[in-house]
Amino acid sequence: MSPARRAAFEVLALVDRGARSDIALLEKTRPLDSRDAGLATQIVYGVLRRRAQLDWLLAQASARPLAKLDAAVLRSLRIGAFQLRFLGRVPAHAAVSDSVELVRRAGLASAAAFVNAVLRRLPPLPPRWPSEEIEYSIPAWLLARWKARLGEAAALAAARYALEEPPASLRAGRPMDAGSQAIVPLLELRPGHLFLDVCAAPGNKTLQAIESGARAIACDASRKRLQSFLAPCPRVLADAAHGLPFGPVFDRILVDAPCTGTGTLAHNPEIRWRVTPEEIRRQAARQQAILREALRCLRPGGRLVYSTCSLEAEENEDVVAAVCPQRVRSTLLRVPGRDPGDGFFAAVIE
Repeated sequence: MSPARRAAFEVLALVDRGARSDIALLEKTRPLDSRDAGLATQIVYGVLRRRAQLDWLLAQASARPLAKLDAAVLRSLRIGAFQLRFLGRVPAHAAVSDSVELVRRAGLASAAAFVNAVLRRLPPLPPRWPSEEIEYSIPAWLLARWKARLGEAAALAAARYALEEPPASLRAGRPMDAGSQAIVPLLELRPGHLFLDVCAAPGNKTLQAIESGARAIACDASRKRLQSFLAPCPRVLADAAHGLPFGPVFDRILVDAPCTGTGTLAHNPEIRWRVTPEEIRRQAARQQAILREALRCLRPGGRLVYSTCSLEAEENEDVVAAVCPQRVRSTLLRVPGRDPGDGFFAAVIE
């Protein structure tokens, strides 16, 4: 049994129960050597990114509806199908035999023959997928929303970008997406500025701000995330949606607000299968509360940047329009596939 495939199966099970894929992968691949960890990561992200395509292929080969399969059986089928159709260097017999073994180890030996038969009947990749929803492996409602907001060309570029492994991007030796790096410069930080990072963890943007010579204070609602914070500066445990322990003293404030993350599907592919219109509305209400509280801490003449890694108007333009429409100096929307890196929105507020 390949340690990589077993780890991938366990990570996908955790993701099915609500875990983040990156955190689950870090936990499950820690004991593996680099080669096995790399294969496990490739399988997990590939299955999550291309789930709609894999399910369409599997449906052509299965006599049973996929919706009626046990979750562990479907998980093992997706793992096998991804390797067979998208990882050409993996021997077919290894992909099939280990998928069969995965269901056996999950206590479903009666499904072993079924898994073997489905994977051996798996059709080749079609010259054209039957729908854009399958071609881009994204829910139809989300793609339609992007087309209405971004235009068809930009929406399809974003969906296409989310299908592939994103290029590595570093800043000062640290992994940091190119889109994320574009936010802090909007603050126009200067040496000596008193700077507050409101939703700061893990601290990449705080580190970027410190490079300017600003005096930084980092705030986050998660004690655990603050304990592993990257930047060497004072840290404050506080949920900005419910109040910050500061007066109007900061020259610069960054509100990199919690959001649905729909601009980061290449890095966080499970988001596409979890996000709902209701979740977008819920995040928007929280974001408004955070922004109002952060603005209270900005000194007269100061500058605040509100940002998200969401592509949704409700979490972006609509938030600043609801809270401070007269104080917005400029806005920026980076669309993945059109602009380098993940998708980000930012509003400069003075």
